[in-house]
Amino acid sequence: MKKENAKMIIKKENIIKRFVSYVTIDTESDPNNSAFPSTEKQWNLAKMLEKELNAIGLQEVDLDDNCYLMATLPSNIDYEVPTIGFISHIDTSPDFTGKHVKPQIHENYDGKDIVLNKAENIVLSPNYFEDLLQYKGQTIITTDGTTLLGADDKAGITEIISAMEYLVQNPQIKHGIIRICFTPDEEVGKGAHLFDVEKFNTDWAYTMDGSQIGELEYENFNAAAAKITIEGKIVHPGYAKGKMINSITIANAFTRALPENEVPEKTTGYEGFFHLHDMVGTVEKTELEYIIRDHDFDLFESRKRFIEQIGIDFNNKYGEKTVNIEIKDQYFNMKEKIVPVMHIVTIAKEAMEEIGIKPLIKAIRGGTDGSQLSFKGLPCPNIFAGGHNFHGKYEYVPVESMVKATEVIVRIAEKVSEEFAE
Repeated sequence: MKKENAKMIIKKENIIKRFVSYVTIDTESDPNNSAFPSTEKQWNLAKMLEKELNAIGLQEVDLDDNCYLMATLPSNIDYEVPTIGFISHIDTSPDFTGKHVKPQIHENYDGKDIVLNKAENIVLSPNYFEDLLQYKGQTIITTDGTTLLGADDKAGITEIISAMEYLVQNPQIKHGIIRICFTPDEEVGKGAHLFDVEKFNTDWAYTMDGSQIGELEYENFNAAAAKITIEGKIVHPGYAKGKMINSITIANAFTRALPENEVPEKTTGYEGFFHLHDMVGTVEKTELEYIIRDHDFDLFESRKRFIEQIGIDFNNKYGEKTVNIEIKDQYFNMKEKIVPVMHIVTIAKEAMEEIGIKPLIKAIRGGTDGSQLSFKGLPCPNIFAGGHNFHGKYEYVPVESMVKATEVIVRIAEKVSEEFAE
């Protein structure tokens, strides 16, 4: 039977206050530091959240030596049901600065351009970002155009803590044991590396790390990183004929050998790609860094072999050991681990429908902690957190979407107690 949403009252002002308090703390992670966490400043938010979880009445609040913060909301029913979890990450992306975030709150959005920074002429426009028009009349939180916002994934943290607080304050809502965890370094691909699945001790979990309202995802890319090192030979250009080997020229030829339409800006849906995201070079030596992505595992493997074959061909053409290629797998499509337990997706889907949200079930064109956790034995689909335009100055989040995500968490907890009742 469909539940009435009227009984659930999540206050917007509380969501705004909590979210703003989180995003103003710089937690940018560092892809070049192997430490856990990769930046010391992630501890600042983790320790603040630790105090907050204790204050709202959660138990077993534990911040470990690697900056993983776990806590428990005990069951309030007298029968056993599966233990479920909710997960978000503390860090923000190093793609754009997260220092000195100044969130801007826009009440009753009118559907027109939002000027983020008048002096720098930085404008968030629905003419370019069409999704904005979905949120006319709502409260939008943006940046001031000089930083990212941090809704990825501090919106998720806001929603999880707000939902736990609501359940504590409303014991008439029945639920089993709920575990939560906030992880470091998700944005640099390490969020699940030291996640203690046995300690978390749940039957399944959900990451609150999706984008627009309604998103529900249990498929993601298979992912690998490729580093191509090209060795050249520097000779005075006046005497270079037949002697110089220009590694930059070979690097350009290497990039042209890849399919020009199989790049992020020209693909969508289930289409995979090769993405050149960094290039540093001189005549003597050039390094290219690619990420390789595909939802289909066979196509993913084919992409890796394709890059390796280009290296072989180039070494045959330019000389042995001119091109060296290192490929490292990063994560895999969690669909393989979720399909056998599809009821966990169905529960989330029905929870959304019961509070008036149309589920948008689609594949992630990226990855989450949930993909790695699923392969570590913790099935972990991904639910919307509400933000848009992550990792840059145009990031924004509608407050109403965060409210709805909070309601989804509460309803999932309640549904599990209903569906697994003795």
